[in-house]
Amino acid sequence: MTAGSIVTGTFPSVGDVGGHSVVMHYGHIAGEYAALRTSAMLVDRSARGRVRIAGDKAPELVTGLVTNDVIALQPGHGQYAAALNPKGKIVADVRIFRFDEHLLIDTPPRAHAGWLALVRKYVNPRLAPYRDESSAIRDLGVFGLQSRRIVSEITGLTGDVLASLGPYAHARALLDAETSVDVARVPDLELEGYEVFVPQSAYAGLWQRALVAGAIPAGLLAWEIARVEAGRPEWGLDIDESTIPQEANLDELHAISYTKGCYVGQEVVARVHFRGHVNRHLRGIRCGHHEPPPEHAALLDEAGKQVGDVRTSALSPRLGAIALAMVRREVAPGATLRVQSPPPASPDPHAEVQAELFALPFPLD
Repeated sequence: MTAGSIVTGTFPSVGDVGGHSVVMHYGHIAGEYAALRTSAMLVDRSARGRVRIAGDKAPELVTGLVTNDVIALQPGHGQYAAALNPKGKIVADVRIFRFDEHLLIDTPPRAHAGWLALVRKYVNPRLAPYRDESSAIRDLGVFGLQSRRIVSEITGLTGDVLASLGPYAHARALLDAETSVDVARVPDLELEGYEVFVPQSAYAGLWQRALVAGAIPAGLLAWEIARVEAGRPEWGLDIDESTIPQEANLDELHAISYTKGCYVGQEVVARVHFRGHVNRHLRGIRCGHHEPPPEHAALLDEAGKQVGDVRTSALSPRLGAIALAMVRREVAPGATLRVQSPPPASPDPHAEVQAELFALPFPLD
């Protein structure tokens, strides 16, 4: 019996993300999303890329590539960061997990090729051997109300150990005499959640154990609703190589160190922080009970001037039609904007709706 049939009696619907086959849903998106607050959402995060960089020099070399201070990380801890080009624009946002003898760095699927290119350009493999582990290691995510209990049951780590983990901190667990997994606490949905990095050969068995423990399998569409609510940018959708870290709220997401040494793109980031400001920010918009606005829809102020554009949108069971949008800094949260769909939808009288602007994440109520 498939994971999809356990919940819905249907096979999962599959799509493509960054060249990877990804389950979009298991037949009931609202129920998959609701699992966050009734049990736990079980989601395959394996489309993200994973690179292992080993050796004593790894923290120093990676610190020179990203916005955060990798050298300051202790084994068992992790952080969020961005890798930039020389103009200070985001090539990839990364999650860095430090172990005793290596770093495991994972990236969004659309950013993985850019991150690998940076590693190949700047990391000397004789000083810090690196390997793309995206196929060898899978990523199983468990998020929501019962996530701690379920992860404890499937990995053997106690609830106290899991509760003690800070953001991106991680602990190793033994599934059997030959198989270990690494469990990281991940704040990506602004809810309690964990991701388990597991060898490919053990993934299916661990997934089944999570189902037996009460987790509800969810596809990318349910995940995206929760991600938009949490205000977390996705590279290739909300941010890309035209985005400066502060525009993507990476200060608020604790992804930038202003006390570490030099890194690629640092001059632009430091100049914004110490001397100026960015002209736009990633914000949230809420459109009531209308359909979610389409990607690239224009956001207009009262005078009809375009002040932003829509990036990722979703229909939230909790908040209605919402979206992440890049908006001019002078437009304050609380403002009412008009959402104008791009042609050919614009002649439709229903194509233009009002939206309220929010700082991210969206409010809980």
